[in-house]
Amino acid sequence: MTITLSLSRILAVVKEYFLMSVGMFLYAFGWIGCILPADGMGGGAAGLSLVLCKAVSQCFGWEVSIGDMVFYINAVLLLVAGFIVGWKFGIKTVFSIIMISVAMNFWEWLLPAEGLFVGMENILLVILGGILAGIGVAVCFKQGGSTGGVDIVAMIINKYRTVRYGNIVMCSDFMIIGSSLLVGSTLNTVVYGYILTAVFGYTVDMIMSGNQQSNQVLIMSHKYEEITKAILEDAHRGVTLLDGMGGYTHEPMKVVVVVCRKRETSKVLKVVKSVDPAAFMSIGSVAGVYGQGFQALPKM
Repeated sequence: MTITLSLSRILAVVKEYFLMSVGMFLYAFGWIGCILPADGMGGGAAGLSLVLCKAVSQCFGWEVSIGDMVFYINAVLLLVAGFIVGWKFGIKTVFSIIMISVAMNFWEWLLPAEGLFVGMENILLVILGGILAGIGVAVCFKQGGSTGGVDIVAMIINKYRTVRYGNIVMCSDFMIIGSSLLVGSTLNTVVYGYILTAVFGYTVDMIMSGNQQSNQVLIMSHKYEEITKAILEDAHRGVTLLDGMGGYTHEPMKVVVVVCRKRETSKVLKVVKSVDPAAFMSIGSVAGVYGQGFQALPKM
């Protein structure tokens, strides 16, 4: 039994690291195969690496690959963060950072400078690159990995001041993309960068939560028993009953609570309406639902 459990755990770990590797190679392909051939730009460590590579080339004549520069930036950030907030980095973060650099250097060595999609419009290449990069990062996130970069910066900033992660990402990407103008990038490149950031963020959000988006339906009705039975039997969703009281009448009543996928919401509403057309219902989106029938708890 112990051997079986150990083997299954080993296979699970191997699967996680394999998927993180696939995600990082997909992310790197989005950059090397699509974004760079389109003279695109982006945020995060990859975008900053591109700016620094151009700056080093123009100032010193040194040619540094974007993969190496990504590794240098993340290594410095990890070192600084280690002294400021402590050495709390997981092995998956370090692994992902290394794999990004390896994958970028691999694709840079394998693919031609003009990329594989010769003739495609630059804007379409940037969008495609953003989608591929977003898919890759989302795959990595789902396995508990981290791509470093802004994540480490956010950790350092929040050591001294509480700032929302989204604000840190937005400000850093805005500055990195804008700074590309200092190394000879055109206005088109900057615009492509902002488009890429939007596509990338939307893709990550959709994969991380798009298929898992759920609604919470609150139902107030005196026919709560019939509604509960109908939802259980016809909509096949679980139901929770909460004690409630009318604010005006002070009359006690039961509140029926249903958590369901967004695509199942209309079915629940139809079931309730068929039992009590006068029922009062409130629908709200929930950020995450964990447990049986929904998502498993994310890897911590």
